[in-house]
Amino acid sequence: MRARTAIVCSVADQGVAALTNILVLVAAARLSTVEGFARFSAVYLVFTVLLGVSGAYTGQPLVLRRASGPRAGTESGTDGGTARDGTTAAPGGALSGGAEHDGRAELGGACRSAVLFTLLAAGTAGLPLAAVCLLLPGDTARALAMLGLVLPVVLGQDTLRYAFSTLQTPHLALAADLVRLAGALGALSAQPHGATAARLVLVWGLSALPALLLSAVLLHRRTAGTPRRMRALLRRGHLGRRFVVEFGVGNATGQLSVLGLGAVGNPLVVGALRGATTLFGPLNVLFTSATSFGPPLLNRLDDDRRRVRAAAALAAVLAATAAAWAVLLALLPGSAGRQLLGDTWPVAADLLPATGSQYAAMAVGTCGLLALRVLDPRTTLAVQVVFSLLAVVLLAGGYALAGVPGAAWGLCLGSVCKALATWTRVARLRRRPAAGGIRTAAASY
Repeated sequence: MRARTAIVCSVADQGVAALTNILVLVAAARLSTVEGFARFSAVYLVFTVLLGVSGAYTGQPLVLRRASGPRAGTESGTDGGTARDGTTAAPGGALSGGAEHDGRAELGGACRSAVLFTLLAAGTAGLPLAAVCLLLPGDTARALAMLGLVLPVVLGQDTLRYAFSTLQTPHLALAADLVRLAGALGALSAQPHGATAARLVLVWGLSALPALLLSAVLLHRRTAGTPRRMRALLRRGHLGRRFVVEFGVGNATGQLSVLGLGAVGNPLVVGALRGATTLFGPLNVLFTSATSFGPPLLNRLDDDRRRVRAAAALAAVLAATAAAWAVLLALLPGSAGRQLLGDTWPVAADLLPATGSQYAAMAVGTCGLLALRVLDPRTTLAVQVVFSLLAVVLLAGGYALAGVPGAAWGLCLGSVCKALATWTRVARLRRRPAAGGIRTAAASY
């Protein structure tokens, strides 16, 4: 597959996956009461955290096996590396036929191992979760129990997307995600108004089963007979451990803090904040595409100055897009808003100024982190740790001072601080003579 076609399929696949998540939340909001959507949102937040941990531990290290060219396989970029198809290149870029065959077999085995590991790990975590929550009272506990039952299905299907990306067959991931989109919308549209959160979670999870089976068949046809090495996923030096830490401090912290506010304060805060962020789902697709395809595109430029300028220009474009999207949502009539989020629309609409400002700041911060990864990827973890914790403090402080709107503005302020910090760090690296030294950390599966 040509590089341009692969990029188009990859971007389209990310768009379909993001659209599925958005439409699932929209359907749940329209089918539920405000309290029911708050419970569904809380459970969906738990799933989002588990999905991120799974992707960080298995998916991201798997995709790194397709790294290519200088700076990708080693710190110096002079000792050989990994070819575009995941095979090992000799110093100077030569690739023997035997090495190519062995590399493809290793790549296929790694994909099989990652998928099987995810299914086993999800079952090991999900079944006890379901058993415990079934013994607990309350609608939220029942919804969590249903999540435990469908966890292997939804996490397994996501890991298969990483596997197809690693095998350079993003069109297969796109086909499976289109099946999942159709299944989710069809299953949820058949549910009655006022359906419980537990029922919606179960229906949503089982609707991914056709996509999982299709993906498994397609993967088996391409990797049958390749070696399985699941023990490599448990060894001490597995890159997934570092990536889980980065995810935890960069993403899960904020989501879990929202859950915490819902538990100790007003449970409606979860549904309100989740409803507001759902409206900005298309921007998440843009951010994901920028971080996924930004580094190789920036590295085509001649020097660090041009790379930083390109990242800054992208930040301006994405921030303007976020502002325009917020204005468009604010101009929606109430009837149209209720068609999107049902009873959750009024509280979500009140948060649009804060959430729109937050996403504009997130655009700037995302591109700042993109520039840091090009200049020196070792600097991003510290930024993630410090400012993710700061965002939690500002979220809690804003809620204590002004309730749900204060919490939204606290998240916005945290994103502004993070954006300022990333670009300050970029400026310092640009002034440092050795800023162009190591561009990519050594990658090993």
